[in-house]
Amino acid sequence: MADAIRTLADQTTQGVDADDDVSLPGWIYRDADFLDVERDVIFRHAWQIVCHNNDIPNVGDYHTFNFLGESVVVLRGHDGTVRAFHNVCRHRAARLLDGDAGNCGKRIVCPYHAWTYNTQGALTGVPFRAEFPDFQLADYPLLTVGHEIYHGFIFIRLEDGGGPSVAEMMKPYEHEIEPYRLEELVPLGRVTLRPRLVNWKNVGDNYSDSLHITVAHPGLTRLFGRGYGLEAKEWVDKMWGHLIDPPSKNLSERFYQKYLPPVSHLPAERQRLWTYFKLWPNQAFDIYPDQIDFMQWIPTSPTESVIREIAYVHPDARREMKAVRYANWRINRQVNIEDKALIERVQQGMAGRAYSSGPLGRNEVSLRSFARRIRSLIPESRLPQAPAAGWKGRRAVPMK
Repeated sequence: MADAIRTLADQTTQGVDADDDVSLPGWIYRDADFLDVERDVIFRHAWQIVCHNNDIPNVGDYHTFNFLGESVVVLRGHDGTVRAFHNVCRHRAARLLDGDAGNCGKRIVCPYHAWTYNTQGALTGVPFRAEFPDFQLADYPLLTVGHEIYHGFIFIRLEDGGGPSVAEMMKPYEHEIEPYRLEELVPLGRVTLRPRLVNWKNVGDNYSDSLHITVAHPGLTRLFGRGYGLEAKEWVDKMWGHLIDPPSKNLSERFYQKYLPPVSHLPAERQRLWTYFKLWPNQAFDIYPDQIDFMQWIPTSPTESVIREIAYVHPDARREMKAVRYANWRINRQVNIEDKALIERVQQGMAGRAYSSGPLGRNEVSLRSFARRIRSLIPESRLPQAPAAGWKGRRAVPMK
């Protein structure tokens, strides 16, 4: 296996990809060792969205994010600045802040031994301080986590792997994002978590697969006809569709088509456009004229994931806007039900050895792009079947 992997790795380095016309093999959608490698090679270096600036508008406001066994908190400090920390006390590793969101006031007090930190992460108080020899408060601040604010959305990254910023990833579409004034968005509802009995890659593969739209999503076909577009850039995929004029036979869809009001800050070509951006490796923005959603698919086991999502809106008191947002929710709830059934079918098919890889059409540009990056990072993904158990410890190519 070692010689084969070295050869495949050399091909990738030389810009040759003999596997470009086939999908990723089924075994990597169920293998525990492969997920462990993905956590180290992909996810610890990948940007992950946590919340929006307007989710934490006041001093002491925070949002937590649990990812890969790590608890992270983004917090607005008493100087008004947003920071990200590991949500772990430096004394005995107790979790500091509870819940998905809240307000800690002007300080963070550990519920175990009352070590106290200010909202900038500095350790300010320790009971029985004299009992700690050679102890300096400045030596034990909260550990920071890399973060970036992109158009108001707060992203974190557990480790800096030298990859691009979120802004650099989205640069090809910056001109499309700009009119939506994302910085002004406010949350509509709260973050929801939806478990799925599938590998995380199956969620992402389905998200940027346009070929199934007219087959499996009759509602979207009624809204867009066959004019659903798809393209892939280096770090982001884009899907889109323009609402068509013929009224749908479905009540919610017909209502949305008819009563979607004009949005003053959007140019004419975006008034009836739905656009989807999928960022490497596992998150997306669904951009509608009436609202903006984010969606993440987070691995919890080789064959299980959780979808994390929330909607954001521009404040708008118009009755028709409130009504079409509800219609949007009804439309996409049905799409989610359909997608859940589809990805579960795929995962079940990948449970055995009957399926190795399938052909990819030239128009499946997002699946090709994603597979190419996975193969470049983890060359074992080129093998048609899983290596012997424990292969992770015998990797021929070191993890990056």
